[in-house]
Amino acid sequence: GSLPKWVVNKSSQFLAPKAMKKMYKACLKYPEWKLKHDPHFKPWLFPEQSRLPALPLSELSLQHADSLENIDESSLAETKDDR
Repeated sequence: GSLPKWVVNKSSQFLAPKAMKKMYKACLKYPEWKLKHDPHFKPWLFPEQSRLPALPLSELSLQHADSLENIDESSLAETKDDR
């Protein structure tokens, strides 16, 4: 379903700026936090540090954005774990 316009407008006026302020404050504290928590671990700069399993290229497929717009999820059940 879609959200009513008033919900989108209110959330963009109040919730989004509030979330951005919280994120900004957290970002300011990050350098100090990172110095105390594995400062040399930076897998975004050094992929060889990644602890995630490698994904074989054979399992990947190319998807175009227009094909993603018409995904039918009506048969999927929503569970508590999904939220």
